[in-house]
Amino acid sequence: MGHDDRESGTAESSEFEFTDEELTQLALASADHNDLTPDAVAWNYRDAVPSFDLPEWYMPAAVGTRHSRGARLIVAALIFGFLLIDASGLCITSGFLTLA
Repeated sequence: MGHDDRESGTAESSEFEFTDEELTQLALASADHNDLTPDAVAWNYRDAVPSFDLPEWYMPAAVGTRHSRGARLIVAALIFGFLLIDASGLCITSGFLTLA
């Protein structure tokens, strides 16, 4: 199989293609046939990891922090200002105050 065969997609077969029978033989040959002890317990991943909606690596749990009274007042004033703009029939989505 030459380089040109791979580019044109006309390669006959790859050395990594197996039949179902070959895969079965490989699986049985590699299986560990040690008997389990009578007191063996199945390991369950869900028992080992706390149950959250999202995995910890994707979105860590929220951590509450204390903010000063001034910071809370600024946030409240911004929210109130946006609500007032919206209630007035105006729009500030693009950064410019326009009619909605």
